[in-house]
Amino acid sequence: MRPLRLALTKGRLEQNTLRLLENAGFDCTALREKGRRLVLPVGDTLEVVLTKAADAVTYVEHGVCDLGVVGKDTILESDGHFYEILDLGFGRCRFALAVPNGADFFSGYAEKTVATKYPNVTRRYFDGKGMDVRIVKIEGSVELAPLLGLSDGIVDLVETGETLRENGLCPIEDVAEISARLIVNTASLKLRKKEIEAFAKRLEEAGKIQEGKK
Repeated sequence: MRPLRLALTKGRLEQNTLRLLENAGFDCTALREKGRRLVLPVGDTLEVVLTKAADAVTYVEHGVCDLGVVGKDTILESDGHFYEILDLGFGRCRFALAVPNGADFFSGYAEKTVATKYPNVTRRYFDGKGMDVRIVKIEGSVELAPLLGLSDGIVDLVETGETLRENGLCPIEDVAEISARLIVNTASLKLRKKEIEAFAKRLEEAGKIQEGKK
């Protein structure tokens, strides 16, 4: 049987996951020296596939990867079918509604326009408030939209809030808390349940040790 295959989001989540895997006792030499390779062995029992966040969800959903490490933001925005089995505890930030300084977003009766990279998350948030808003999807720096008069506010990921402050915006309401999560293909969890549960337990225990060192 082939090793468990883990889809791993490239970038900061990749680096945090690498440290977690090493703390869990995995040999991550190939990941440390990956060059341009995208599929890498991690010991004899695990294979890591480096990919973009949205693609990691797709690979897990379609079963070509058994597991994935993605941010909760990607999970909330996707309509994929998979199990979320572990909060890995890193990559913490939040979704927030932000508006220009001094603006009263919730006043008046006119329809508001909100710019975001995450239209599904934004739609559900305002549906929960019973508000009709016009959503504009932005791929790049979403902070530009209110500066250019395109939107009344934005829904975006916020870590320190520094980018918002530098662009005259302030968060006025949190939408959701975000962190890295371990997801698993539904069929894989049935067929390789013991392996997956053992892997998740190793990561969970390593995460507790990692947290204790801070």
